[in-house]
Amino acid sequence: EVFQEYSESECQFFNGSERVRFVDRYIYNRELYTHFDSDVGLYVADTPLGVPSAEYYNSREDVLEDARAAVDTFCRHNYRVDTPFTVERK
Repeated sequence: EVFQEYSESECQFFNGSERVRFVDRYIYNRELYTHFDSDVGLYVADTPLGVPSAEYYNSREDVLEDARAAVDTFCRHNYRVDTPFTVERK
């Protein structure tokens, strides 16, 4: 039997980088069980399996600070790096 766990991070940009949303998803066997949404500012359990993870992440202020900061440290940073090669290229 094979089990697969992975995470994926997504940056959504509105009006350039004026408004940015960061979503971090945690998936186990193709089922989303927990996610972080910068618009909410907390980890949210999507299934009963995700409840312990969401509670743990939300109890760790350092984890929350990093996730909340990802809008700037991950999304906006990469937007500035990637824009010349993606958005402005025709």
